[in-house]
Amino acid sequence: MKRIFTFILPLLAMLLPVDADAQYDRNYIYWVGRQCMMENNYREAIDVLSVLIRFDEKAYDAYFYRGIAKYNLDDLLGADADFTAAIEKNPVYTGAYYYRAITRTRLGNYDDALKDFQEAIDLRPDLPGPYYSRGVTRLLNQQFESAVDDFDKFIKQEKKNADAYINRGTSYLYLKDTVKAYDDYDMAIRTNRENPNGYNRRGMLYMQQKRYDEARADFDTAVACDSTYLLSYFNRAMVYSYTNRPMQSIRDFDKVIELDSTSSLGYFNRGIVRSQIGDYNRALEDFDRVAMFSPDNVLVYFNRAMLYTRLGDTDAAIADYTRAIELYPDFANAYINRSILRQSKHDVEGARRDRATAQRKIAEYKSRLQDTTYSIYADTTQRFDRLLSFESKLIGRSFERIASAGTASGEDEMSLIPMFRFTLMRSAAQTGAVQRTRYYSQRVEDFKTRIGNPLLTLSHRASDIAPDSLVMLDRTSAEQVRNAAEESWELLFERGISQSLIKQYTNAVNTYTDAIRLNPGNPFLYMNRATTRAEMIDFISSIDNSYQRITVDSDPAKRLNNAGTRSYSYDEAIEDMNKAIKLYPDFAYGYYNRANLMAISGRLPEAYDDYTKAIELAPELAEAYYNRGLVQIFMKDTRKGCMDMSKAGELGIEAAYKVLAQYRIAEH
Repeated sequence: MKRIFTFILPLLAMLLPVDADAQYDRNYIYWVGRQCMMENNYREAIDVLSVLIRFDEKAYDAYFYRGIAKYNLDDLLGADADFTAAIEKNPVYTGAYYYRAITRTRLGNYDDALKDFQEAIDLRPDLPGPYYSRGVTRLLNQQFESAVDDFDKFIKQEKKNADAYINRGTSYLYLKDTVKAYDDYDMAIRTNRENPNGYNRRGMLYMQQKRYDEARADFDTAVACDSTYLLSYFNRAMVYSYTNRPMQSIRDFDKVIELDSTSSLGYFNRGIVRSQIGDYNRALEDFDRVAMFSPDNVLVYFNRAMLYTRLGDTDAAIADYTRAIELYPDFANAYINRSILRQSKHDVEGARRDRATAQRKIAEYKSRLQDTTYSIYADTTQRFDRLLSFESKLIGRSFERIASAGTASGEDEMSLIPMFRFTLMRSAAQTGAVQRTRYYSQRVEDFKTRIGNPLLTLSHRASDIAPDSLVMLDRTSAEQVRNAAEESWELLFERGISQSLIKQYTNAVNTYTDAIRLNPGNPFLYMNRATTRAEMIDFISSIDNSYQRITVDSDPAKRLNNAGTRSYSYDEAIEDMNKAIKLYPDFAYGYYNRANLMAISGRLPEAYDDYTKAIELAPELAEAYYNRGLVQIFMKDTRKGCMDMSKAGELGIEAAYKVLAQYRIAEH
C-alpha cells in the first residue's frame, strides 16, 4: 500500500518572493539555494541554506526549503524538524503544514499528518493539493470512505489527474465496490492513456478475478507505455505463470531483475517457476540470491530446503529447515519436513522430536482457528511454493551486504567513521589542508608547527600517498632518527607515523613509546599510539577471520557483529586515550576516538556518552553525529539514531543519507 502513490513536490509553485528589504548577501545566498533545489542538487542546497539559517535564524522559508531538500534525500526526520521550525517562526505558513503532513505520512505518523493537512486546508481551502494528499494518507490509514471524500473534492478542481482516479478506485476496491473501482480505473486510463499505472491497477483487478486474458492485455499496454516500468513486467509474469506459460513468465521476471538487480521478489518468483519446470540448479541460484538480499525471510529457506531435497542434498535441506525454524519456531511444516529427512538419515530421535513438536504446533493452531493473528505457518494445509504478489512483504535487509570490508574514509558504507590521528597526506601540502573546518584547536595547530612537516595533518582518512612513496618516507625518517645528535621526540613521532602507515605496527608502537618517554605530557603522542594499537588489532584479527569491521547487522536489535567473537582487547588503546583526555580535557577528537574504541569493544552506553561529549565540545563534528547515530541504532533507539544521521548529513556526511534510506526501506 505504501507504494501506490508518489508525492510530487511542486517546488516552483511554492517558491515565495524574497523580502525586498533583506540584505543583498541574504538575497544571493537564498537565490543560490533555490537554484540548487531546482537543479535537484539537494546536498548542496542543504549546505547553502544552512549558511543562511546561521545568519538569519528567523528565515522560516530557508527552513522550509531545507526541509524539502532533506525530504528528497530520504531524511524524513530531519525534514520534519525543519518544517516544524518553519511553522514555529511563521504559524500561518501553509506550505510548511502541507509538506510536514506529507513527511509524517511517509513516517507512518498518520494522526499528526491528518492534523497538519487540516491546518493547511483551514488556511487555504481553495488549494486542491492538500485534499489529494490527505486522501492518500487516509487510504494508507484505512479510512477508505474519508479517502473517497477527499479525492472527490480534489477531482472537482483537478479533473485531469489520473492518479486521483487510481487512488479513489483503490479506495472503492477496499470498500468492496469493484464496479466503482473499475469505473475509476477506466477513467484514469481515459484521462491519461500513456500512464501505465491505470492499466496496471485495472489489470491487477482482472487478475484477482481470474480474467487473465483481459489482465494480460492491460499489462501488454502498460509495457508499451513505459518499457522501463518494472511493475508491468512483474504483473504480466504472474499472469503467464497462472496460465501455464512458464517460459514467458521467466522472460518477464528476467526483465524485472534486469531493471532491479536486487529484487528479492523477482528472484523468488523466478526461482519458483524454474522449480516448477525442473530447472533446479538455476532455481537454486535464484533462492541463493533471495537469501542474500532477504536473510531473515522464512519462506526463502523453506523453499530452498524443498529444492535441496529434490536435488538429493539432504544435509543442506536440513540446515535450511533448521534456519526456517530458528526464524519462526511455530513453523509446523518445517518440523514435519525436517523429521522426514532426519528419518532418512537414521536420526530416529531427532525425527521423533520434530514430529512431536509439529503435532503440538498443529494442535495449538487448530485451537486458535478463530484467532486471525495466529500464524499460518503452523497450518500444514498451506502451500508455500506459490508465487508472491508485488505487494508481498518479502523485504529482508542485510546490512552486511551493504557494508563490505571498509574503505579508509568509512563514508561509503554503514560502518563507524574511523578515529582521528596525525597522518601524512600529499593533499595537506598541496592545498594547505583547506577543507570544511568542523573543529579548530590552536593546540593542534601549534603542535603541527612544532613538528614542521608540511605533509602532517589530523584526519580520519587514509593517506593519499602511494605505498612505495610511504616506504621511501619511512627510510628517510629512520635515517633522520639515526643521524640526530640526540634523541628527539619530534623525529620519533614522525617515524612512528611512517611505520604505522606501512603497517609496521609493533615497531610504530615502540617508537611512539620512546617519544612518550621523552615527552610524557603531550596528549597527541598517546592519541597516535592508541590509534596504532587499534589498527594493529584490526589488521591482525582480519587475517585470521575472527574480526569484521563494525557493520549494522540484518537485525539492528542484535549486538555489534564483532562483540564476543574474538579474543582481542582494546584496553591498552583505551588507556592511551584516557591519558590523552586527562592531558587535554577539552579535545573533542579525544572523546570521539575513545568513543570509537568503546563501540568496537561492545561498550555502547559509554561510547554514546563520549560521542555526546565530543559534540558538546565541537557542535559541528559531523563524524560524531554519524557514529553516535549508528550506536543508537544498535541500541534500538532508531528514531534518535536517525535524527543524528540527519544532522550528520546536514553537516556534510553524505553516507548518512544512505543509512536513512536503508531504514526507510526497512520500514516499508
